[in-house]
Amino acid sequence: MKHTLAVLVLNKPGVLARISGLLSRRVFNIESIAAGYTEEPDITRITIVVNGDDRELDQVVKQLSKLVDVIKIQELHSSESIERELALIKVKADAARRSDIVDIVEIFRANIVDVNRETMVIELTGDEEKINALCAVLEDHGIVEMVRTGKIALCRGPGAAKYYQEQ
Repeated sequence: MKHTLAVLVLNKPGVLARISGLLSRRVFNIESIAAGYTEEPDITRITIVVNGDDRELDQVVKQLSKLVDVIKIQELHSSESIERELALIKVKADAARRSDIVDIVEIFRANIVDVNRETMVIELTGDEEKINALCAVLEDHGIVEMVRTGKIALCRGPGAAKYYQEQ
């Protein structure tokens, strides 16, 4: 079973490497990992997707909690959060295929961000299933290259994985 964790950490060099290293040393498979700034400049939010049962998830959380730079860990359930990925997909697009690809892009509410004589680059934001579905349709046209960000997520409603420094 896949679990999504929101991990708030101090924005210091090497934190992401320490987290991924700790998980790999403990033989936890990271499905995806994405890190970025938050509304607080000294805090980074890392979204980690790990595969495992509840016992393995508990072990991951306990191991991460031991790291000095980790502030807070929150599991995000898909029913209670908003989850997105970004994908850039380069496809073969000769003159004869372009209109078909444009139609597909419109159906998926994606964007064409680059066009040249031989290829097009498509940008799509959505959940994992939506991106997989677009890729399946575009395979017929020939996917040249693709990159995906991995999942990022926020909990719904007023709750937040915030850290308030005690004063």
